[in-house]
Amino acid sequence: MTSAQRPSLVDYRANGKPPKPTFSGDEMQGRQERIRGWMAKSNVDACLFTSYHNICYLADFLYCSFGRKYGLVITQKAATTVSAAIDGGQPARRTFGDNVTYTDWSRENYFTAVQGLIKGARRIGVELDHVSVDFRKGLQDAFPGVEFVDVAAAAMKMRMIKSGEEIRHISKMTRIADIGGAACVEAIAVGVPEHEVALHATGAMVREIARVWPQAELMDTWTWFQSGINTDGAHNPVTSRKIRHGDILSLNCFPMVAGYYVALERTLFAESASKEHLKMWEMNCHVHDVGKKLLVPGARCSDIARSLNDIYAQHDLLKYRTFGYGHSFGALCHYYGREAGLELREDCDTVLEPGMVVSMEPMIMIPEGQRGAGGYREHDILVITEKGNRNITGFPYGPEHLIVKAKKKKGKLR
Repeated sequence: MTSAQRPSLVDYRANGKPPKPTFSGDEMQGRQERIRGWMAKSNVDACLFTSYHNICYLADFLYCSFGRKYGLVITQKAATTVSAAIDGGQPARRTFGDNVTYTDWSRENYFTAVQGLIKGARRIGVELDHVSVDFRKGLQDAFPGVEFVDVAAAAMKMRMIKSGEEIRHISKMTRIADIGGAACVEAIAVGVPEHEVALHATGAMVREIARVWPQAELMDTWTWFQSGINTDGAHNPVTSRKIRHGDILSLNCFPMVAGYYVALERTLFAESASKEHLKMWEMNCHVHDVGKKLLVPGARCSDIARSLNDIYAQHDLLKYRTFGYGHSFGALCHYYGREAGLELREDCDTVLEPGMVVSMEPMIMIPEGQRGAGGYREHDILVITEKGNRNITGFPYGPEHLIVKAKKKKGKLR
């Protein structure tokens, strides 16, 4: 076969049987139909989704980019993922819908695949918050004269309200996060490096995911465990720093199943905590307790943030708050996705509704050199209900539970 004869597209749809999907056919069909409803109202002929979160949410397929383009084309009659040949038949096996696979023989092959799925369209929905300038040019060259309109905001609003199936899925995952938290506590001891604590927690979560979801792809579950100065940032990477007596610690467990992310985050101390540390910790737990009570239907995100700001301000701690008080959960991760319309910040006026899943996670960071130095953060996930909320995080928090005392030496951590 010569270079000119190599195909632009290949068909891997028959390469193996599909595994059990994450959600029911009715659930997935309903998601796609809501997009079609928006298309009909907006006079859009087809949508091309390109982000991890929307392709995962609408097709149950989470791609691995590695520098290649992926997509999900939804028309009024079909839903088809566009994947690279490097992935073989895995995208087709995972997709709720059809699949087209393109080859690497030419950089234009992706657009050839998309062109074959969208013919005669005059208006195409794309995720403007995910399309780069270069990619936009490629689309314009592939579809001359076509108008591109934004579907990202509309899709985000749909994702913000979770179905019963989604809530059950997320609830099962928070239980696994609690298992990770218990594994963290089990591994914590003076002299133990951060990475050993993190590895122990991640291993416990992955094993439980494999037991509960034997059909799932085991990917992306991780733990951030921070000690001492490393607690000053919520997203600081794990290091090999060893735990010292009296250290402030931060536990962050993140199980991932089918592109869905949950979190458990807690403040802890190694062996003991000073009076000033206890004062800061207890104050942050108080804000956490008040904040959870504010997560009710009809409450406005910005009003919740301002109310909690007032508590910190009364104790001259507002200047130490480093980010918003919480955010939505669903098809998202630390490296992709964000339902920015549902964040507990002063500049977000979204009103809470039943079916939303939101965290409460106040954090203050006292700079190094001051009394009580370190980062304090508690994090629960709550489902907004018709009458209030339901907390689906079960792990304890506060000084009564998480000053981790010395343990008798056991065998090597598994």
